[in-house]
Amino acid sequence: MSDFDALLHAMTRQTVLCVGDLMLDEFVYGEVSRISPEAPAPVIAVKRSETDIGGAGNVARNVASLGGRCLFVGLVGDDDAGRTLRAELAQESLIETVLVCDPARPTTRKVRFVSEHFSTHMLRADWELAKPASEAIEQKLIDAILPLIPRADIVLLSDYAKGVLTARVIRNIIDAAKKLGKRVIVDPKSANLAIYRGATLLKPNRKEFSEATRSRADSEKNIAAAAQEIMQLADCEAVLVTRGEQGMTLVPRAGEVIQVPGHPVKVRDFSGAGDTVAAALALALAAAADWETALRIANAAAAVAVSKQGAAIVTPAELRRRILPHASLAAEEKIVAAGGDLHAHLAEWRRQGLRIGFTNGCFDILHPGHVKVLTAARAACDRLIVGLNSDASVKRLKGEGRPVQDERARAEVLAALEAVDLVAIFEQDTPIELITRAKPSVLVKGGDYTREQVVGHEIVEACGGEVLLVDILQGHSTTSLVDRARGGKA
Repeated sequence: MSDFDALLHAMTRQTVLCVGDLMLDEFVYGEVSRISPEAPAPVIAVKRSETDIGGAGNVARNVASLGGRCLFVGLVGDDDAGRTLRAELAQESLIETVLVCDPARPTTRKVRFVSEHFSTHMLRADWELAKPASEAIEQKLIDAILPLIPRADIVLLSDYAKGVLTARVIRNIIDAAKKLGKRVIVDPKSANLAIYRGATLLKPNRKEFSEATRSRADSEKNIAAAAQEIMQLADCEAVLVTRGEQGMTLVPRAGEVIQVPGHPVKVRDFSGAGDTVAAALALALAAAADWETALRIANAAAAVAVSKQGAAIVTPAELRRRILPHASLAAEEKIVAAGGDLHAHLAEWRRQGLRIGFTNGCFDILHPGHVKVLTAARAACDRLIVGLNSDASVKRLKGEGRPVQDERARAEVLAALEAVDLVAIFEQDTPIELITRAKPSVLVKGGDYTREQVVGHEIVEACGGEVLLVDILQGHSTTSLVDRARGGKA
C-alpha cells in the first residue's frame, strides 16, 4: 500500500464535527433560446431541475463521500425546504444529523438557473433570513453541539453568515474544543476574523481574505504578509487562502509558505468547491497529514468538484485518480477480485455501444505468445476482459509448485498492458461463470484450441457473438520457461 493509500484509508476512520449554515440548493437546467422582449435578459427553456444539500450540509456530504463520519449540526425552518433537507440527510448513513428548528425563519434556499450547454449560471434567486439566530435558538444550538465535541477528531465551522454561527456559538465551540485538544478549522464569512479567535486554521477565499485584511491578495508575498496580521489577531496556527484557478496559498505561523497551483481542469461549476476543500482538509489533518499533504489533497479534491455540475461530492477513487500518476492506477482501476462486481464496467461499456471481448488463462509468466493473443483479442473489440485463474485454480490445473506468481502479481502485470481493459479473477477451473455474466461479443483463444474446445462458445454464439482463434507463437510456453528457471529441460 502506498503512503497516499494509507492516508486515504486513515481518513475513512476519522469523525468530523461540522457546524454551519444548511441550505437547499436547487439547479434548474435549460437552454438559452432567445432574449426576452419584456427585459434585456435571456430566456431559458427549462429541461430539468435537481436539488442538493447545500452550504454546510454539502461539507458534511463531502466528508461522508470521502469515507469519513460526520456529526452535523444545522438550522432549518418549519417549511417544505426544511423537511426536504431532513429527509435527504436521513438517507446519508455516514452523517449523524442534529437539526434545530426555528419556526421564525425560512430554511435557506437557493435556486440557480443554469445554461446546460455552456454550464453558465444565468440567475440565482435566494430565500433566506440572513441574520443571527435569537438567543433561545443560540442556546439550543450550543446544547446540541457541545456534547458532540468529545466524539469528534476535528471540528469544522462552515460559516455562510445565515445565522447559525453567531459570536456566542463560535466562542462556545472553539473554547470547548481547545479544552479537549481538538483542532478547529473555520471556513469564515465574517470580515471580522477576530470572532474566530483560537481556531487552528482559517480558510477564506481570495475575496474574503482581501476584504478582511484590506490587502490586494494578488501575490504570495502580499498574502503572506497580511496572513501574519490575521494569525496575530485571531491567534490561529495557519491561514489558507483559496485562489480559484491559481491554486491555494497556506501561511503557517511556523514554517515556510506553501503554494500549490490549481490543477488543469475543464471547469463546469464552482458551486460548493469550497465545501469540498474544507471537508478534504479536515479529514486529512485529522488523519495526521502535515500541512503540505493536506493542502495537496484539498487542492485535488477541488479540481474534481469543479469538473462536475452542481454542488458536487468527491469520492476516494476520484481523489486517487487526480493525485496519483496514471500508470499507478492500473491495478486499482482494472482488477476485479474473484466474485467481484463486473456490472458497473459492463453497464457503462454497453451504454456507450462498445463491443466487448473476452479471453482467459493463467498467465503465470507473461511471454510473447501471450502478448500476441492479447493484442489480437483487443484488436477485435473495443474493450477486452481477461479472465485470470486464481491461485487455487492454477494449482488444480498445473499441479504443485504453480503458480510461480500469486494472483495479485499476475493481475497487476496484465492490468499494466494497454491492450487489457479489465482483469477478472475467477476461482473455478473454467471461466464459464464469468462468460455467462459478461456475455461478450467476441471470445478469443489461441489457435491450439478448436472452436468446440473453447469454454463458453455456446453462450457467446447464442447471443450473436463470435469465437476468434489466434495463431500462437511457436516456441513460447510458460511451462518450458518454468522448467528452464528451475534447471529442468525445455
